[in-house]
Amino acid sequence: MTDDRITDLPQTRDATAALRSSIDIKVITQYLAAQSSPDSAQYAFAYTVHITNNGEQDVQLVARRWLIVDDNDEVQEVAGEGVIGQKPHISPGQSFHYTSGAMLPTPFGTMRGDYEMVTKGGERFLADIPPFLLCLPDSVH
Repeated sequence: MTDDRITDLPQTRDATAALRSSIDIKVITQYLAAQSSPDSAQYAFAYTVHITNNGEQDVQLVARRWLIVDDNDEVQEVAGEGVIGQKPHISPGQSFHYTSGAMLPTPFGTMRGDYEMVTKGGERFLADIPPFLLCLPDSVH
């Protein structure tokens, strides 16, 4: 007697990997000098995220998780529902973009994370947000 759950695992893993790879995420960052106070160790950054659904199914972004690492190797985890108060639906071939911000105690840091997405059929998967830099313009690190 075989266990159908075991034979289904590779197909499920393949389907989830296909969903994950169908979401393209790109990030553009900007240092916000007017909102920063280097003397008080406060460096403000904006980041604009572009999310494109290259798959064949409608998806909804339902949650986010960020790992923010400053130049002192201090890690801050930020998690919550949606992004900027929204849980956007993204149809095949469509994109969604938003801008948010982060405050660091150092002039250099990195961010990475993932979005929890759900298909119209209720299948949940994580879309990886690739690491990106937060740094002062023209800085070398």
